[in-house]
Amino acid sequence: MEEKKVSQQINDIVGDNVKKLAALFPSVVKDGEVDFDALREELGEFKEVSSEKYELTWAGKKDAKKLVQEDLTGRTLKYFPEESVDPDNTENLYIEGDNLEVLKMLRQNYYGAIRLIYIDPPYNTGKDFVYNDNFAISKNDSDYEEGDASELGEAYTVNTMSSNRFHAKWLSMIYSRLRICKDLMIDEGVIFISIDDNELTNLKAICDEVFGEENYVNIVSLNLKNTAGASGGGEDKRLKKNIEYILIYAKNYSSMNLFEGPYTFTEISDLIQQYENEGKSWKYTSVLVDEGQKEYVGSTVDGDGNEIKIFRRKNPLMLSVKQMAEREGLSEKEVYKKYGVSIFQTTNAQTSIRTRVMEYRNENKIDDDLLSIEYVPKTGKNKGTVYEQFYKGDKCRLFVWLKDTSEEKDGELYKKDLQGTFWNFVGETKNLTHEGDIPFPNGKKPVKLIKQIISMVTDEDDIIMDFFSGSATTAHAVMDLNAETGGSRKYIMIQLPEECEEGTDLHNEGFKTICDVGKERIKRAAKKIQEAKRTSLFDSGFKVFKVADTNIKWNSLISSGQLDLTQIETTADEVDFMPGSMDEDIVYELILRQRDVPLSEKMERLADIGERTYLYATSYLVCLESKITEVMVDKLASLEPVPVKFIFRDSAFGDDIALKDETFRRLKAVIEKNAGDTKVSYTVEFI
Repeated sequence: MEEKKVSQQINDIVGDNVKKLAALFPSVVKDGEVDFDALREELGEFKEVSSEKYELTWAGKKDAKKLVQEDLTGRTLKYFPEESVDPDNTENLYIEGDNLEVLKMLRQNYYGAIRLIYIDPPYNTGKDFVYNDNFAISKNDSDYEEGDASELGEAYTVNTMSSNRFHAKWLSMIYSRLRICKDLMIDEGVIFISIDDNELTNLKAICDEVFGEENYVNIVSLNLKNTAGASGGGEDKRLKKNIEYILIYAKNYSSMNLFEGPYTFTEISDLIQQYENEGKSWKYTSVLVDEGQKEYVGSTVDGDGNEIKIFRRKNPLMLSVKQMAEREGLSEKEVYKKYGVSIFQTTNAQTSIRTRVMEYRNENKIDDDLLSIEYVPKTGKNKGTVYEQFYKGDKCRLFVWLKDTSEEKDGELYKKDLQGTFWNFVGETKNLTHEGDIPFPNGKKPVKLIKQIISMVTDEDDIIMDFFSGSATTAHAVMDLNAETGGSRKYIMIQLPEECEEGTDLHNEGFKTICDVGKERIKRAAKKIQEAKRTSLFDSGFKVFKVADTNIKWNSLISSGQLDLTQIETTADEVDFMPGSMDEDIVYELILRQRDVPLSEKMERLADIGERTYLYATSYLVCLESKITEVMVDKLASLEPVPVKFIFRDSAFGDDIALKDETFRRLKAVIEKNAGDTKVSYTVEFI
């Protein structure tokens, strides 16, 4: 069994990318090195490409790429239990810090784990950009990169509105973060990005590069405010803006699930009145009171030769909504509510199935007024299941059911219409400033909008991430949706702790940073949801982490690699802990270097083994004891279930090589016995 050092690196992005290349093209990776000539040939490129090519570029792009691959040194996430809510039970995270650092630190733990990412980044309007990255460039550097000045700063041309200067820093900022967050998404994952027209074109070009043009899904036009009135106030040469945009990209379009919606909902009686006011004809006016006796007539086939069974319906009863209201002494609104599942309209829809039914009816001289069929659709929402359709009259007018385009909500029937790429949320912005019981005047998005996005994409137990979380609208939306559906979706909110400026409503209410606003908003929103929906059966808590300096004096010679349980390799290299470091913080820092281990898991101190021995997520044993004894080894070897990883301090064994050998022997035997034929990776590491 080989001794392995805990890696100082949190990520090895270059190494991971080389492994991906090796999996796709084994011939191009030789002894861990990429043969770029061989890679070009694998891609059908048998000669050097021209120096000019189609791509988005800017001064600082190369540095942004390097920044993506640079590992964090001397940084970690520190847990703050005193600021957390229900930390022992929650699976939600609220993380304070620069989101690029945080994304890098989460990359191991949440690699391929996030279903949905929604972000509302700065729009680069000249007022909202606060992210300071290492690749920010000066005017002289920008002019030189663009060829407008010499290396000494001598101007070649006068450039009063340089695109590079105004866009480069923003482009580098968003590019690096998207590159990292892509690794966190599951293969079926989707990202929604809010933006306005300042950077829409550039953002799409970046997303095409990061996610691939083939994974572009849609651009949604989002109406969040009405246009100005006709008074002419504030006119200029441009039309007044009332539209923002949402870019949608998939991690892998071919794996992405169908969207559930989005829909608009209109109460049926309101919709009928709207139709009357606009002079439109409301079609859903018939009720199939009795389907009649079902009698098999025969079968025909669809275009692929699959069977379509045809039935006549004897003595059916169909009445108008008005007749039903008179018959039962109800209002028409009550009829729609009571008989909504049986209300229909008919249409001459031109479908191949309808044509086959008409032909069969005519060929067999069937004169029944009502027919039904059963077949198995090959596409659509009823794909692969037996589906029933009704046809009326000699023209075989197809029944279209109100139930297929409506939904009951809070005891009322609503017409449900599928939206396209224009979403109107003007109505939700009227009281937006104080939504969530928190005043947040700039850039806030409606809870209803984020709920709609989450409903479109996620299943009940998925993870949703927002790394520009602002006032934490996304967290609010997740809780609200979970309370409605009984779901257990989890969120990860990440926010830079920007200071609330003096004199603002937020500062006057006692909020020092935007993170304080977000955490308080989650607490207040959870309370209101509990009161409004009369349920506490949703996760209303969150664990707070903050970017901080490392707790460990890492030795620069520490190497990384996977454990081989067949050899032992010793080293005198040691690390120590920073003064004042808490054991819990050290454990979390070590967990950041493990793959697929959520930070929301529980940590338990194993007091029966030692004062500084911890079990994390029931699977990771972290022993920070300064001295290992035979008694401790006995207890470690008898743990049930067996942890998948043991982490020790190298110095805890001192010069006792025999005890170290015995520890390896005992743990190796336990590990191999427990592993059996399973593919679980059991490892032992040292710090």
